Amino acid sequence: MENWGWIALTLFAVLMQSVRTAGQRQLTKHVDAMGATMVRFVFGLPFALIYLGLVMHWQGVSLPPFNQDFIVFTSIAAVLQIIATVLLVYLFSLRNFAVGITYARIEAVLTAIIGSMFFGELIGGGVWLAVIVSVAGVMMLSVARSSDVDGARLINKLWSKSTLVGVSSGLAFAICSLSLRRASLSFGSDDYLFTAGLVLVSTILIQCVLTVGYMAFRSAHQFPVVIKQWRLSLFVGVTSALGSIGWFIAMTLERATYVKALGQIEFLLALAISFFFFKERTSRLELVGMVLVAAGIVLLLVYG
Repeated sequence: MENWGWIALTLFAVLMQSVRTAGQRQLTKHVDAMGATMVRFVFGLPFALIYLGLVMHWQGVSLPPFNQDFIVFTSIAAVLQIIATVLLVYLFSLRNFAVGITYARIEAVLTAIIGSMFFGELIGGGVWLAVIVSVAGVMMLSVARSSDVDGARLINKLWSKSTLVGVSSGLAFAICSLSLRRASLSFGSDDYLFTAGLVLVSTILIQCVLTVGYMAFRSAHQFPVVIKQWRLSLFVGVTSALGSIGWFIAMTLERATYVKALGQIEFLLALAISFFFFKERTSRLELVGMVLVAAGIVLLLVYG
């Protein structure tokens, strides 16, 4: 499981994250970015609790004492995931679904850089090449969405407001992922199903308190709207919880850099959702970017 399980779990998490993000985008027709973010955590919490309860029952384990690293890194991850999600949902109002996902996917290279500099995630040249190639493909896909691909207009495009929001989202997601892995490993246990579930539930609890508190103070009028849209909210919550379980276990088993690099495949799913569900047109130049993303994933699997 440890050798190849993280790959299957990452692919599952990518699928769940893609459809959850699509659901959140639909939800923004009724609530703002923070409201759509709150729904992810509040409606996902019951399913995270069910997962942790089942694991504890099957394995006959009890809650361990919380250490300092667990508390610190879980709290960091919880706050940054809120920020990253709000920025990502807001990005959809600036650009279409696939392009929004594109900018946030800079997370992979940021995870590699920050992980190697501050979290001791040493990686080889082959993996660096995989990350760079896949991110280059993602950026190619972004540029292909516009006819402004010459000179100053291209530079302005790459440093636009949507770029700043997308890169900020990716940075927050990157540090969040590295913090989640550190929190899960802080127990020094080989029971990755349990430790990942414990981190998941603890993180979502913090996020529920923060987002519900914020909404109660600033946007209480949106609570009835969320209840009215309970089917869509439930869909977002279920897919969010399932995706998080996949991510958390995968990042407990393998370095976050590897997991997030493989997660680049999410863009291909986002492209399909953008085309078939949101009816957003694609360009022929995107084929080059898709090939680069796929090549980066193949390199990761070979060298990783």
